[in-house]
Parts: sequence; structure tokens; C-alpha cells
Amino acid sequence: MKKVNKYENQKVLVLGLARSGMSAASLLHDLGALVTVNDGKSFDDNPEAQELLAKGIRVIAGSHPVELLDEDFTLVVKNPGIPYSNPILEKAIEKEIPIITEVELAYQISEAKIVGITGTNGKTTTTTMIGEILNSGLPKGEARLAGNIGMPASGVAQEVTVDDVMVTELSSFQLMGIQEFKPAIGIIVNLYEAHLDYHGSREGYVKAKWELQKNMTSSDILILNGNQEELVKLAQSTKAKVLFFSTEKELAEGAYCLDGHMYYNGEFIMESSEIGVPGGHNIENALASICVAKLLGVENQAIKEAIAAFGGVEHRTEYVGEIDGRKYYNDSKATNMLATEKALSGFDNSKVILLAGGLDRGNSFDEFIPTITGLKGIVLFGESKFKIEEAAIEAGIESIKVVDTLEEAVFEAEKLSQQGDSVLLSPACASWDQYKNFEIRGTVFKEEVKKIKDRSER
Repeated sequence: MKKVNKYENQKVLVLGLARSGMSAASLLHDLGALVTVNDGKSFDDNPEAQELLAKGIRVIAGSHPVELLDEDFTLVVKNPGIPYSNPILEKAIEKEIPIITEVELAYQISEAKIVGITGTNGKTTTTTMIGEILNSGLPKGEARLAGNIGMPASGVAQEVTVDDVMVTELSSFQLMGIQEFKPAIGIIVNLYEAHLDYHGSREGYVKAKWELQKNMTSSDILILNGNQEELVKLAQSTKAKVLFFSTEKELAEGAYCLDGHMYYNGEFIMESSEIGVPGGHNIENALASICVAKLLGVENQAIKEAIAAFGGVEHRTEYVGEIDGRKYYNDSKATNMLATEKALSGFDNSKVILLAGGLDRGNSFDEFIPTITGLKGIVLFGESKFKIEEAAIEAGIESIKVVDTLEEAVFEAEKLSQQGDSVLLSPACASWDQYKNFEIRGTVFKEEVKKIKDRSER
């Protein structure tokens, strides 16, 4: 990693632990900073805080005392999920103490080229796909995944070399805390409305995402979704060189898909039907990934083979397997109607049994009707099941089953389906009514599918 002296003997407050806070605190300590960690979880129930204390790092756990800011800290490194309305952060802003997230530290020490990926939907899939393509065909070095995908960027940055590429997923929360950070290649996969409780408005959310390019120059490449007029307009306000990808139009520069053929700068790469995961949104993800791969010197055959072999990301239209001619897909990550709409775009509705339902957030499902029209069947569970049932009836779906649990839903879906059908878990709702997170919900689905497979093999 690059040698950085700026933090020696500087008093730095790390606010919030989890993986990113652990990584930032340890790195700053190693760089000679006088680190104080503050985390809301009590010390006795906080193994991360205990580990840092054992390293000689000062830890204050169990509350967030605002008086901490009476000390002369020169920097605050915050966990991305902590809102700026936190009293400590409000006081830091008042005292004009810089506030960053740990991706800024990663940029400062990384010897590797950084590819930064953000957007509303598809960040993780695109990040993972790019990593797999690069690792199948980079002329030198390896691709390392980092950032919001679950591997703290400041940790990965300590390990990469000049020949490597850091493929870094970036949330709007992380991007609000950058100063000098800039990727050599940046991607905004798409922009929709999200996290308004954190950002206050759609404009605030878009502004946070657009921070990705604020330090980019004409020597950097910004890859944008050319299907979205908002991003086409924003492209006029960046200093970076812009490449678009599109599923709607031919491009002189960039990647596009026409009539099922995928191109880069007019050169044929592969058929969209060869992509290993279904969905029109995954064509967009693949086009963005192709742009990065071509810019970094990966050959067409390696790109094609890696995208064709790509099995998706766990819980994101993840192919689980085929049993008695039925294909099962786990899209538990679809916690809203838009995500389910995107998942279904890769299927023929007339051959899909959809499993949906979950936390009732008080919204209606009227806008869900066009998405589910034409489904062969739908099985509903969880708090929102009766609301979605109303939409399903309005959509004219003939086979509608309402059950209590996901386990029952899988059982009913097997009975409704036939050879050639797909059973898709894409709930359109959060999981918190019955499960701690969408990962657990997806795992339960896969376990139930395995039980069906075991029965069929007896």
C-alpha cells in the first residue's frame, strides 16, 4: 500500500464499528493516528470493540456522548449507515471537523486502479460480474471485490498491488463521505428513488450518487446508463470522459444491445441470450461490465465465457436448480415492487409461479398489477399477502394461493407448476415480518427447494 504520513499523531474519531469501522480503526492505528472508537453497542456484547481495545485503541462503547467532540479531533470517520443527524456528527459539522467514510482512506492508500460502481439496483451483481470477467482475462494482476459488497475497501486496499484492480461497490451513504476519492473507471448502473428517509429527497439521493464523479478528470472514464434521460443530462456536467451503455439504441462509443446482439464500439461481443442470469436488467449489468472489461484489455472470448458462466449473486435472481423440469430462482433481495418487476422482465410470465409477500409497509399494490399480469400462478405469504391478493385478482391471475409461510408457499408452487415452468421467489416486500433479513428468507427458500429435490430422487 502507499505510504501515508498525514495521520501520524492526529486525533481521529471512528464513529460506529461493523466491518468498515473495524477496518478503518485498525488502519488508522497502524498509520500512527491516535484513534478513539465510539460504538453504540455495549462493550460486553461487542467483540469488535474488545478486539480493538486489545490492540491498544481507545474504545467508548454503549452510547454516543456528544462531549467527545470537546476533544480536539482533526477527523471523524463514520460508519456509512449513521445519518448526519446524529448529534455527534451535527457537532462535528458545527466545529468544521471533516467527516469521511472509510472508502476515502482506501483511495489514499491503494496502489491498485479503482473501478467504482454505484446505482440504485444491480450494484452488487455488476460488481461481481466485473470481478469474474476481469479474473478470467486480465492481462496482469487480479480483480479484488471491495466496498459495500461486504469487504471493507480500506482493508482490501492494504493488500492490492499496482497490477491489481479494486472493483468497489459504493453506496450513496459512502459517497457522501469522500474528499479526494475518485475511481479510474466509475459506473452508475441506474438511478431510481431510494433511501429518501436518509437523504430527505430524491434530489439529495441523486446528488449523493453523483458524488462518484466529483473528483474525476478527463483521464478517467465514467460509464452511465444511456436508457435514463436523467443520467444523459447529468453527463453534461462531468469532467470525466463519458461512455454510455444502452438496450434501446446503437452507440458509436460504448456498449449496446440490439435485436439480442451485444456490441462494444460497434464490435459484436455475444448474444444477450447467452448471459448466465435472466432479466433485462442483467443485460444492462452485462453491458456495463463489458465496457470495463474492454477498457482494461480483456479479450472478447474471455468476456463472453465469463458472462455466460455467471450464475448471479446469492438472493438476486439466483438460479437454484431444476427439478422435474421446473427451474427454481431465488430473488429474495427483491424487497420492493420495482425489483420484482425487473426480475420478471427476464421470464415469460405465462410460465412463472411467483412467490411474493412480506412486511406490510402500508402501501397498496395497484402499481404491481401490470407487472404480475399474465402470470401462470402466484403464491402469497406474510403480512402483505391479502393486499397483493387483491392486485392479483385485478390482474386476472387464475391460480392464486394464499398461505402463511414461505415453506407452505414453496410446497404450493410445486403443485401449481409443470415441466417448463419457473418458480420464482421475488417477494416485492421486505422480510422483517417473518425473517431478520432477506438473506435468511432466501436461504429458507433454497432449503425447501432442496427438500423437493431430495424427495424427487428417492
